[in-house]
Amino acid sequence: MKTKLTSRHGLTRRSFLKKSLVAGGGVMLPMIVPGRVLGRDGGVAPSNRVVMGGFGIGRRGGSDLEVLLHEPDVQFIAIADVRDERRKAVKEMADQKNGNKDCAMYRDFRELLARRDIDALLIATGDRWHSLASILTAKAGKDMYCEKPCSTNIADSVALAETMRRYGRVYQAGTQRRNVGNFVFAAELARSGKLGKLHTVHANTLAPGTKLEWLPAEPLPAREVCDWDMWLGPCPWRPYNSRYVAGGWRNHFDFHGGGILEWGSHTIDLCQWANDADKTVPIEYEPTAQGCIARYANGVKLVMRESGWMGLGTCSVRYEGDEGWVETGDRGEFKVYPESLRGERVIKAGAGTHPGSHLREFLDCVKSRALTSANGDVACQSHIASHAAYISWQLGRKLSYDPVKNEFIRDEEANRMRARAKREPWRV
Repeated sequence: MKTKLTSRHGLTRRSFLKKSLVAGGGVMLPMIVPGRVLGRDGGVAPSNRVVMGGFGIGRRGGSDLEVLLHEPDVQFIAIADVRDERRKAVKEMADQKNGNKDCAMYRDFRELLARRDIDALLIATGDRWHSLASILTAKAGKDMYCEKPCSTNIADSVALAETMRRYGRVYQAGTQRRNVGNFVFAAELARSGKLGKLHTVHANTLAPGTKLEWLPAEPLPAREVCDWDMWLGPCPWRPYNSRYVAGGWRNHFDFHGGGILEWGSHTIDLCQWANDADKTVPIEYEPTAQGCIARYANGVKLVMRESGWMGLGTCSVRYEGDEGWVETGDRGEFKVYPESLRGERVIKAGAGTHPGSHLREFLDCVKSRALTSANGDVACQSHIASHAAYISWQLGRKLSYDPVKNEFIRDEEANRMRARAKREPWRV
């Protein structure tokens, strides 16, 4: 039986067509849609865009956002930040790119997470929030690019990886050197066997220590200006001081994982990659004056040190085999021995701090649902190695670690240091 389709306003399809003909003088007028809307003339169709928002975008996150705003398939529409000045600065950037005033601002990131029109998030808060914000983002059904370090302890590293697997989200840690040419070339030399049998990898780290004292209390600003309770998040409460909020939180234990983690989240990650160890971590850790020396089950030694580098830039790495070595850093240069290892290949080197190629890989994986090069499992393992080394350094003794159980062997004190308590109401 045929039925007559009628809209909720009582308008049938036939009457709509009749009225359209009258309005057009008896001629059906086609709707004109600009080519850019359909993805022509250099535009990107809405169905192929990645709609994004962000949490806690400051100096480093601003560099990420600059790259994202220049990607034609990104539409950035919302920012969440506990600081009013940061919210307004990001909104201005996004509105200028979008040509409107529509970028929404939120003080509480959970309001942003509730939006169904957002596909992915840029998470660039301080370290204390990275793992928890990523886990909550995954549970909200969104993908994410999260700045490093990705966690402040071993337990959160494991929970992060498990959550990304369980919810099937695309996760990219901000360890962008995995997509910078000279670092890629160095890792390929080590992995290909061209250095001979790999025996030692070196990671450029910083002085490991952190401090426990509080900065003096200052008057608490209005919540809309800076939500101090939300800024602290899962960390223990302490009095407000503007220096924390301005970036002075680094090297305070409650907010930071120490100098091994600060650069090791990049360089230990690269050493893991060069050693084909993305699915495991070293099994022994021995503290040194500069950091730690670790050993993998395959016999390769991982040396974490601050000094003694060849001046090739920050976050340097060095890989040594029994037939040669390679060293590179953030300036985009590299040195090899023997020189024949350099070959005739043109290396597309670049500043190690630039996130462009790494962010592009993330966007492509959001669309394809492929694993990123710095996915949750990869980030988990390199961060566990960094945390385990810091625990060894703090305790001042050699430790053995079980990568399968993710626990130290016969050392209750070290095992208690694998996790940090979280302040209510925050839970992983």
